Amino acid sequence: MKTRELTIPLSNVKLEGELFLPDDAAGLVIFAHGSGSSRHSPRNQFVAGRLRRAGLGTLLFDLLTVEEEQAEAYTRHLRFNIPFLAERLSAATRWVLDQATTRDVAAGYFGSSTGAAAALVAAANLRATINAVVSRGGRPDLAGDALLSMTAPTLLIVGGSDREVLQLNEDAYALLRCERALRIVPGASHLFEEEGALEIVADMAAEWFVQHFQPIPAS
Repeated sequence: MKTRELTIPLSNVKLEGELFLPDDAAGLVIFAHGSGSSRHSPRNQFVAGRLRRAGLGTLLFDLLTVEEEQAEAYTRHLRFNIPFLAERLSAATRWVLDQATTRDVAAGYFGSSTGAAAALVAAANLRATINAVVSRGGRPDLAGDALLSMTAPTLLIVGGSDREVLQLNEDAYALLRCERALRIVPGASHLFEEEGALEIVADMAAEWFVQHFQPIPAS
């Protein structure tokens, strides 16, 4: 099965994405990228490929329109606006699960950088709709009080050499009350560019999602 290009119509914008969801997929992983990135991010595309081979569906989409990205490059007014990003992610999630799938499917978030904070806030708001969350080099500290109300099992993955972000993840981990795990990739930097580092991230993520996606019987 090939990925399917789709347009997600929200109240005032249309967002472009690509969906891969075979009939036998164990669940759907929705990617939330940080600012300056897109659905074409090589790192997220790599992780998505690994998840697909593990029997999972994937949705990669642009949280911002082209015009918003162009403005953001100069003003940087959206990259730390977590409530805005989380609301857009939530709305896109609702639309995809209601309109772009042909059956009930478990769903989870894979978030990077500030996208991880947006994923945590959206998951806290959507509650039972989201079955698991994985953060890659994320900024969960920016999720604020949402950390205290998280119910979805949450995995935080951080590079061992990414000292500042590691401390922020440790602080966020201490606040989470849901099932949680913090895993460190030794020697890896913020972008996991070292040989084999991103493979480790992808395998950790796949294992977490497969473990926490429970099959929903067909009606």
